[in-house]
Amino acid sequence: MKVAYVLNTPRAASYKVAQMILPQLEAGTHGVEVVGIFFFDDNVFALRKGDPIGERLAALSAETGMLIMACDNCALERNLAEGAPRWCDPATGQGRSEAAECAPKDMVNGATVGCFPDLYTALSGNMPDQVISL
Repeated sequence: MKVAYVLNTPRAASYKVAQMILPQLEAGTHGVEVVGIFFFDDNVFALRKGDPIGERLAALSAETGMLIMACDNCALERNLAEGAPRWCDPATGQGRSEAAECAPKDMVNGATVGCFPDLYTALSGNMPDQVISL
């Protein structure tokens, strides 16, 4: 089975991923294939360049092709991305019909930034059977 995780609660990255899921993935005992992890709010800090959790995730991503993506707005607010929100105009609150440019800044290798349309596109070639919110 393939799963994707959406990290939307406090400490999901620093506790649930770092202390449970990541060690199991590294040991090959997690039991499912993780095709992607989407980071919200302060969970994006785990993807900072040099962060031990982020560096381990980057190594795993390079080895397996697992997607590691930060919410564009969350990364922008925390100075971990540069550009503009991809699918929402912050001045008007209206959705965009074409994505704005937004790129990771000082994030681990392989980390991307985006919003739900980007997540769906990135996972479309390797769709999860389940999406789990943590």
